[in-house]
Amino acid sequence: MLRKIRIALAVLFFVGITLLFLDFTGTAHHWLSWMAKIQFLPAVMALNVAVIAALVVLTLVFGRIYCSVICPLGVMQDLLARLNRKKNKYAYSREVRWLRYPVLVLFVIAIVAGVGSLFQLLAPYSAYGRIATMVLQPLWMLGNNVLGYLAERADSYAFYTVDVWMKSLPVLIIAVVTLLVLAVTAWRGGRTYCNTICPVGTVLSFLARFSWLKVRFDADKCKNCSKCSKNCKAACIDYKTHTVDYSRCVVCGNCISECKFGALKYKASPSPSKGGNVKIQDTASSNQTPPPLEGLGEASRRSFLLTSLMAVGAAMAQKKEKLMDGGLAELEDKVVPERQTPLTPPGSLSFQHFAQYCTGCQLCVSECPNQVLRPSTDLMHLMLPVMSYERGYCRPECTRCSEVCPAGAIVPFDKPEKSAIHIGHAVWVKKNCVPLTDGVECGNCARHCPTGAIEMVMLNEEDEESPMVPAVNEEACIGCGACEYVCPARPFSAIIVEGNEVHHIN
Repeated sequence: MLRKIRIALAVLFFVGITLLFLDFTGTAHHWLSWMAKIQFLPAVMALNVAVIAALVVLTLVFGRIYCSVICPLGVMQDLLARLNRKKNKYAYSREVRWLRYPVLVLFVIAIVAGVGSLFQLLAPYSAYGRIATMVLQPLWMLGNNVLGYLAERADSYAFYTVDVWMKSLPVLIIAVVTLLVLAVTAWRGGRTYCNTICPVGTVLSFLARFSWLKVRFDADKCKNCSKCSKNCKAACIDYKTHTVDYSRCVVCGNCISECKFGALKYKASPSPSKGGNVKIQDTASSNQTPPPLEGLGEASRRSFLLTSLMAVGAAMAQKKEKLMDGGLAELEDKVVPERQTPLTPPGSLSFQHFAQYCTGCQLCVSECPNQVLRPSTDLMHLMLPVMSYERGYCRPECTRCSEVCPAGAIVPFDKPEKSAIHIGHAVWVKKNCVPLTDGVECGNCARHCPTGAIEMVMLNEEDEESPMVPAVNEEACIGCGACEYVCPARPFSAIIVEGNEVHHIN
């Protein structure tokens, strides 16, 4: 019963938070954004005391059930472990303290020192967010486009096609490598990542030692059949000594369901029967690793997974053809400009604040309907979401990124407030402007500016035939990027938006 309840709750949370990342219609976050906000690290970064207290109480009562029910990366490891169909495939191993605790110390140092890339690389929720955004969402969108194509042929509007594009090649590579590493380690040793690398698992392990409910042995009923140890994905049950390492147990219930003699119970107190005293494993340092890979029966599955991911990456890397109104000429894609100051979303207050609190989960990237957010490729701020306007601009009526951010990196704001937040300012690049390079009239930037911050003026007031060029009023410009997006200059825009180091409201 314990195992069935745990699996049902795990499926509910995993499907919900995965849909939150996959959804591109703008509806899922109204119902499911709370699932992101109850993740441990985002709650810590947002100083969400209520959620943190609830998770602490949950662990003190039930043990590390957070890792097997709420954490999407933990549940995904269970799914990956099921690819290995071999029965009784695990074995007890001692806690790898020499790796586990130094990783936690390194993680804390990264947070304090502001090394966001390292912090985001180790954080479990962030790791799953990268996988969901960079790998799973493109697959989901491609499947949607197939349905959209079929619906179009049937004169139906039930589905519509969407753009599938490469948001960041380095972050896609990191996501694919993370997925492959997790797949291999889970296939071989179950919860290897959770109990050796994951900083959240290490923190919760301190509390889990004192949990009220635990998986407990009844030594009188135990026949030393070893099935509990062989089915424990956390490798934390030593059937020979009738002990459980509660710091690593995630209360999955596998051991209880496999025991045919009723020697294992999930309860609050030791069994009163003779010899039924509870023994809590005092683990020590060890270099012992999970059992080696036996057989190559699943090698073809892993090869298929890798090939599929590479194919998707290649498909997303292909240049999308964009036709002019007459359908006669192909437009050249714009090149992302090198900005002196990165653009961060409205509500992020400043680049420093955003970098300090962002967990790099990429939820804002996957939810952005205007395609202006993408992971940074800058080595110092790798995976930190930044804005760019080659595919759209930050529409004044859109507040979705602030609605879904679980870590407090983007402070919630309403629509009227957004129109007053100055995240950057437009800069005219004279050498790229088409009235000067092609000798034609333009004015797109001035016509589409929602704040009226751009007006067309004569380049040379003394010359009546002087071309009209844009002039920017930086005090009125909010940095939405409409001008940069609609600029016809290719491949380099003639007007770009530079970020403000500190956002301000007028």
